[in-house]
Amino acid sequence: MSVIKDENKLISTIKRVDQKIDKLNDQKIIAFFEALGLTEREDIPKNFLEWETILIVVPDRHISHELKYYKYSIARLSFVTNPNAQEIHVFDFNEWKNVTRNKTQFQIREMLKTTFGGVRDHSDRLN
Repeated sequence: MSVIKDENKLISTIKRVDQKIDKLNDQKIIAFFEALGLTEREDIPKNFLEWETILIVVPDRHISHELKYYKYSIARLSFVTNPNAQEIHVFDFNEWKNVTRNKTQFQIREMLKTTFGGVRDHSDRLN
């Protein structure tokens, strides 16, 4: 005998509430991207709401620290600092996981020089 009177009703109610929460979270993500000016940029993928988790690559720790609050208040956002990036970039987090799997920190740092927003500065080689 179950403690729950109508388990099917409970499960369907929970699913409906979860769908509403997901829609509200999507609105939070859109508002966040608008506040950062990302929705106006051509290089930002338009299908970011379809991703399970959105990876936001920021160019320095100051920006990362400034945006830290939103990491905890908006679900489905993850942040990575890439000092080789010139601006904020957006990627599918699953892509990040696939590329960084089984890599050392050194390999990831080297990879960030040319990918995930990284633009290698060739002027440092000239000196």
